[in-house]
Amino acid sequence: MKINLQGKNLELTEAIKDYVSRRVTNLEKLLSNLEAKKGEAMVNFEVTKTTNHHKAGEIFHASCMIKIDGNKFYGESDHEDLYSAIDEVKETLFNDIQKNKDRRQTLFKRGAMSVKKMLKGMTKRNPFTSKY
Repeated sequence: MKINLQGKNLELTEAIKDYVSRRVTNLEKLLSNLEAKKGEAMVNFEVTKTTNHHKAGEIFHASCMIKIDGNKFYGESDHEDLYSAIDEVKETLFNDIQKNKDRRQTLFKRGAMSVKKMLKGMTKRNPFTSKY
């Protein structure tokens, strides 16, 4: 997994880099089986500080794009605390990746059940063409 970290209007310290890399490596557990099948994952993480258009306080923006072959997962968050924004992005990406994984498993299971019914002779429907 390649991680590309960018910072705009803020200096990227070692603490920020370490925090982002720990959060992204937590996502690597979910992405490991996708990487094994389709190749390497590319992670673009961007952290910015936006204060010009807000009345008071500093607002941090964190966004992340993960690309694996044809799949893209994106999350972004605005928060007063930089670390909270990064955590929110991680949770969004985690939910998206988990939803995609569950969807693929459900479609595979439905197809397998349909083939099993056809082989048993319980239905005359062809699971490949969805016609009787």
